[in-house]
Amino acid sequence: MKKKIKLKGQLKTYIQWPLILSILLLVMNISMYPVSVKAGLLMSAFLVIYVVVVTILYVRNRSRIYTELLSFATQYDQIQRKLLRELAIPYGLLDEDGKVLWANTAFFEVSGKSKKSLHKPITHFFPEFAKEMLPQEDSEENKTIRFSYEEKDFRVNVQKVYMDHMIDASAFLEDKENDEYFLAVYLFEETEINKYIRMVQEERLVAGLIYLDNYEEALETVEEVRRSLLVALVDRKINKYIGSFGGIVKKLEKDKYFIAIQEKDLPAMRENKFELLQDVKTVNIGNEMAVTLSIGLGVSADTYAENYEYARIAIDMALARGGDQVVIKEGEHITYFGGKTQQVEKATRVKARVKAHALREFIESRDKVMVMGHKMTDMDSFGASIGIYRAAKVLNKRAYIVLNDVTSSVRPMKECFTDNPAYETDMFLTGEQALEMIDRNTVLVVVDTNRPNYTECSGLLNRTPTIVVLDHHRQTNEQIENAVLSYIEPYASSACEMVAEILQYFDEGLKIKAVEADCLYAGIILDTDNFMGKTGVRTFEAAAFLRRCGADVTRVRKMFRNGMAEYKARAEAVRHAEVYHGFAISVCPNENIESPTIVGAQAANELLNIIGIKASIVLTYYQQKTYVSARSIDEVNVQILMERMGGGGHMSMAGVQLNCGIEESMEIIKHTIDKMLEEGEL
Repeated sequence: MKKKIKLKGQLKTYIQWPLILSILLLVMNISMYPVSVKAGLLMSAFLVIYVVVVTILYVRNRSRIYTELLSFATQYDQIQRKLLRELAIPYGLLDEDGKVLWANTAFFEVSGKSKKSLHKPITHFFPEFAKEMLPQEDSEENKTIRFSYEEKDFRVNVQKVYMDHMIDASAFLEDKENDEYFLAVYLFEETEINKYIRMVQEERLVAGLIYLDNYEEALETVEEVRRSLLVALVDRKINKYIGSFGGIVKKLEKDKYFIAIQEKDLPAMRENKFELLQDVKTVNIGNEMAVTLSIGLGVSADTYAENYEYARIAIDMALARGGDQVVIKEGEHITYFGGKTQQVEKATRVKARVKAHALREFIESRDKVMVMGHKMTDMDSFGASIGIYRAAKVLNKRAYIVLNDVTSSVRPMKECFTDNPAYETDMFLTGEQALEMIDRNTVLVVVDTNRPNYTECSGLLNRTPTIVVLDHHRQTNEQIENAVLSYIEPYASSACEMVAEILQYFDEGLKIKAVEADCLYAGIILDTDNFMGKTGVRTFEAAAFLRRCGADVTRVRKMFRNGMAEYKARAEAVRHAEVYHGFAISVCPNENIESPTIVGAQAANELLNIIGIKASIVLTYYQQKTYVSARSIDEVNVQILMERMGGGGHMSMAGVQLNCGIEESMEIIKHTIDKMLEEGEL
């Protein structure tokens, strides 16, 4: 101990002063000899006596000084310990293993343990305070931990206290380096403040908008004298539901409502899955069409105005996804409920005409037009691209179609343009070529997808400020941002149908060549499975327009024929299908097939022809991914099933890409089906 502990600082200098003075006296003694030898001898005798006395005093008093210092330190430590023991804040000292070495009175009172519990783990005092929560040897010096104990909330500040720091804090002692440390633990009760925080959060305003999806269509199916009664019953349903939560409803227009509720009511609404969606469909006074509505809610914004803006974005997304659902926007997080019914086709084409005129203005104001579909382009994406290409050429603009990989289904159509002298040789560009040519004076039109990661070349989206999106798939959280024109209609059968409508209003003198009409017609045929699914009046009107433009059904049918290998693979997928809770699940072979994902989609359509099958799911492993094609007729909404796994699509036609093998993908699909059936979502 004596070797390790030494005096330092001012005390050390003060004790050494007599020795320092001895040196000064020696110098003085030496300087006296030239003046007087007798005086020098006398001084030398005095110096010897002085040094002897000083040395004796230094040796004898040093032990007394150590004793007094230790006594003072002990008394000082007792005062500190008394203050810590009586401190109102619970405080404890733990070793590296989490054992409580010392704790003050408040610590024992809060934990409800006695002082006999010392040297036991911290979990003995607070079971929720796990040892793993403590800072590890190489982790941060300080850490804040929160836990609850006996209905009380605690915030714990944990601080490392190293041994060498304790010695260094002394003004008189020093020690060698020491890596050992203790853990100082301070407990602060936050029960009351957390209670008030929860109260503030629960009482925050949730702004909402309710739109009737099919107001005009539903009224047309009712006698005129009974229409007011239908509206009154719908109003009553909405007011009763919102009023049961203490909210308010304000009717803005004949089919639009503003609502305000408290955030504490949201969990109950989520629990009953917004039963207003189903309740309003029960209103029937002879109307042939059930009334459906969409709800958009804005939550957790900093101001009421921002909450309303969130609600507006949410209702737009609900309508873009087909209606009959609830969309909750909470900051960047978006949640969906409902959306199980088939979308209602709008009889009016006003929206198509407005979008056509807006698209024309954007194309006229730019020098070039680039059209881009989704990866692994199918006929719907290709046909829609050809339609926009023709619209750009009518306005004498340079137009290009971005196309990377050409699938077997698209190749016959593409060859009609590459070998045709009526079209430019650079009509089709790869993603790399498009990146070199695009500039800020280019209109980028994205067709048949609204998700940036699904496009042929997502890098193009950052190269131009003028982006137009035309799509018939439901929107998800991931969408193309900053589009100057977005025309997304989930009720449309295909992107080709939407483009065919736009072309009819784009220019009076617009002429579509027969080969271009074939492409658009083929896209509609593909997405409607030969007009067997998701077709409406406007679908047939678009097909009739294309037939008038020269589309040949026979030519299109020939282009859809498969090779023998593809046909056998499709037959194998159907033959090995497994029925799981009414879902026909199968795997499509990919050997010696150029485009196995297309064959997988065809197999999914074939499986729907089997009696007792609610929906079909076909998995295809291709390019290190598993492509999942899901199809249904009317009993199951496969879109919400695929969306749960990160994909999307329509109620009767959807898909997803999984970054894993067939077996793991099969487990994911079955687990998702089980979970959604248990939750009542399917």
